Amino acid sequence: MKTFLALFMGDPNPVSGPPPMSEADMARGMEAWGAWMANNAARIVDAGGPVGVNKTTDKAGVHDARNQVGGYVILTAESHDEAARLFLDHPHFTIFPGDRVEIMERLPIPGAA
Repeated sequence: MKTFLALFMGDPNPVSGPPPMSEADMARGMEAWGAWMANNAARIVDAGGPVGVNKTTDKAGVHDARNQVGGYVILTAESHDEAARLFLDHPHFTIFPGDRVEIMERLPIPGAA
């Protein structure tokens, strides 16, 4: 089995995003998300969760930053395509206002045993 990092992507400027969800829609979304997690529990390595405001560190120091990452999950699958198919119709973008889920394989560290 291979391991994959899935990033839940959204609008980097949520102020311009859709209006807040109703409590009923939020409850429906959380129920659907929980069902997705339960259906894929055997594959989930790290349930992840939402992420907050980020910082960037570079040669010039530490800076406030924005990106589109709203959360993550780490899971296993036989192939990259199989991992990606797990997110078809995911509540992140079918119920919640997320844009997409980006899935990438976790590769071995070069030179590591």
